[in-house]
Amino acid sequence: MINASQRLREFERRYASTVVDARSYQEALGIFTALWQHASRLQPAFPGDWREDVQADIELARVLNGLERRA
Repeated sequence: MINASQRLREFERRYASTVVDARSYQEALGIFTALWQHASRLQPAFPGDWREDVQADIELARVLNGLERRA
């Protein structure tokens, strides 16, 4: 486990404000998909399509946030 030093916290703060915030949703989704594909190649037993795996999480978040189901 990494103990968060002041230097690490400062780096994470700067990184989040310059790199992460500057990306669009589509860019972030593309990066996530590429990382998922890479993990699948490294370990074939890795779960299949991430969109199927995340559906239960999306449904739970929808219910917890009081949102209606999309048509």
